[in-house]
Amino acid sequence: MRFLYQKWSDRFNSNSDKPVFDRLMDLFRELLYISSGDVSQALKWLTELDKEYKLTEAEEDYSIAEFIRELEERGFIKYDPDTVEVVITKKTELQLRRHALDEIFKNLDKGKSGQHKTNYSGKGNERESDTRKWQFGDDIHHIDNTATLLNALKHSGPDHLSLSEDDLEVHETDHQTSVATVLMIDLSHSMVLYGEDRITPAKKVAMALSELILSSYSKDSLDIVAFGNDVWPVSIDELPYLKVGPYHTNTQAGLQLARHTLQRRKHTNKQIFMITDGKPSAMFENGKLYKNSFGLDRKIVNRVLDEAVKCRRERIKITTFMIASDPYLQNFVRELTKANKGRAYFSQLDDLGGFVFEDYVRNRKKRI
Repeated sequence: MRFLYQKWSDRFNSNSDKPVFDRLMDLFRELLYISSGDVSQALKWLTELDKEYKLTEAEEDYSIAEFIRELEERGFIKYDPDTVEVVITKKTELQLRRHALDEIFKNLDKGKSGQHKTNYSGKGNERESDTRKWQFGDDIHHIDNTATLLNALKHSGPDHLSLSEDDLEVHETDHQTSVATVLMIDLSHSMVLYGEDRITPAKKVAMALSELILSSYSKDSLDIVAFGNDVWPVSIDELPYLKVGPYHTNTQAGLQLARHTLQRRKHTNKQIFMITDGKPSAMFENGKLYKNSFGLDRKIVNRVLDEAVKCRRERIKITTFMIASDPYLQNFVRELTKANKGRAYFSQLDDLGGFVFEDYVRNRKKRI
């Protein structure tokens, strides 16, 4: 495992054109991601950063205490009498999702991400640059005026323009349709091992994807499944609070719950996005948890592959986002992908959001 060290960059004060509350809020938000929504822990870290880097020193009559008071006044945090703790509000949960969405789109390479097209075209609603001859039933709004006039000029004189049905050309269009997605998030212990935080980027991607669907693709559905020793559904509101546990990786149970969830959805396209960094190391056998952390246990692997085949038979594509570089783990992912006829990405943490969003938008194209 390699660690990258770099000189401290005082980005906080370099953004001094922003109000101090906004700058502190940016930091507080990042700390909330890392602390899994634990307000007390995030504020403790923020106080320590203020002491070490003097974040509020240049601000007259403004301190971390003032920032906390303003957080409460603006409705970002509140006191929960049931848990006797300070917690974030629904407003903050929404802001975390929107910020994650903005961050991922900001980091996408212009002209690269989101540009993949389906191999199929026809009568759809996303205009392409290519054109074809007009056919009965084509939307007249997709007529290519320039190409149509050029066709007419080929057989017309300069003094008399004759336009026939055969001259009409229309833009090719991609089909767009609804899609049901289950996002699986690995919460096994390896997601925070070796000095690398892998769960925070995974949660950010989940929050961003959920906000994208809620705001832009209301006809789509997103279900979230967390898997470790066991598997359980996660609501969108629960995303900021997800924590890694002392778990093994029960990939088979995760895929099974995802498949059963998609069976209840009536969408045209169905898919599973799985974010993981580890090998399958657990499964249920006769009602008990069977575990093996040493190498790839073929009994466990075969159960996972069986589930991948079941998904394929039900036309559910599995896209695996592998955030580990071990060759033997990548070989397992390739085996899984072959069994399902799905896709796999071997991505770095800073590329994860781009890969997920690129694939999601591409998969909204109808399979013909």
